[in-house]
Amino acid sequence: MYNSKITGLGYFVPENVVTNDDLAKVMDTNDEWIQERTGIKERRHVIKGDDTTMTMGVKAAKIAIERAGIDKNDIDFIVFATLSPDFYFPGPGVLVQRELGIKTVGALDVRNQCSGFVYGISVADQYIKTGMYKNVLVIGSEVHSTGLDFSTRGRGVTVIFGDGAGAAVLSREEDNSKGILSTHLHSEGEHAEELSLVAPGMGKRWITDIIKDNDPEETSYYPYMNGQFVFKNAVVRFSEVIMEGLTANGLTEKDIDLLIPHQANLRISQFIQRKFRLRDDQIFNNIMKYGNTTAASIPIALTEAWEQGKVKDGDLVVLAAFGSGFTWGSVIIRW
Repeated sequence: MYNSKITGLGYFVPENVVTNDDLAKVMDTNDEWIQERTGIKERRHVIKGDDTTMTMGVKAAKIAIERAGIDKNDIDFIVFATLSPDFYFPGPGVLVQRELGIKTVGALDVRNQCSGFVYGISVADQYIKTGMYKNVLVIGSEVHSTGLDFSTRGRGVTVIFGDGAGAAVLSREEDNSKGILSTHLHSEGEHAEELSLVAPGMGKRWITDIIKDNDPEETSYYPYMNGQFVFKNAVVRFSEVIMEGLTANGLTEKDIDLLIPHQANLRISQFIQRKFRLRDDQIFNNIMKYGNTTAASIPIALTEAWEQGKVKDGDLVVLAAFGSGFTWGSVIIRW
């Protein structure tokens, strides 16, 4: 059986910076309130007519492919993780294949929200391990800003999320001591509605009713989050799935060189850091600059960490995510 390793990384974020003070102009909030609860100082939002989930994914993918040192037509398969596709259908995977001009390879769309990139890495890893593919492109990309409630009613969610994209190329590796050591995935649909966007959805309402009612007070089209409940579950599941991955490989928290958690909330990351007794240089956070970009947050953070020299050959790198679904997972990597 083969092994897989990350050979190329890239990310893209819009140039439009939206600060906490900017949000305070349109809703009852302030910089201190947002930073105290989330750690976020600013985030990026697309400008109408510029970028979409797909176009940002393409830009990140081009960088990752170039850094992997391969041609675009060496890509055998595409995995695209997002909760904010350009179209209801088809999914963005095929749009990326078209925009990159890649031959008619398979394209898979992953709908696991904040855990989407981890799930995508797991899928790519298994395809490579079994020998089916040699180079798999995994993308996480999100546009949240076009679907948020920019009023005081929606501030609890709106202040958290940002737009952006990240990508990785996974390639076949003959050395089984390097690359993706293992992946671990979980879900608990019992709590699906605690972090959700109910509409539009075929199970929610008939499209004819939506058009007929046109109720301005209809809130099911905006994201809902039971913040405290999500936080309590996140810190538990993060810890569990990190330890699951370490134990599966005969490792302990002392072996971690760098932990890159999904950038959901700086307070969650700090809690996990304390629990595992990690130094500041053993955990990477960038939510302060970008907010929560769901499926894009881990690839953006991993790419930045790599660019800054924080990911070195031989390091044990742990990726971990928790989000809507609930879904959660981890990836254990020997770089």
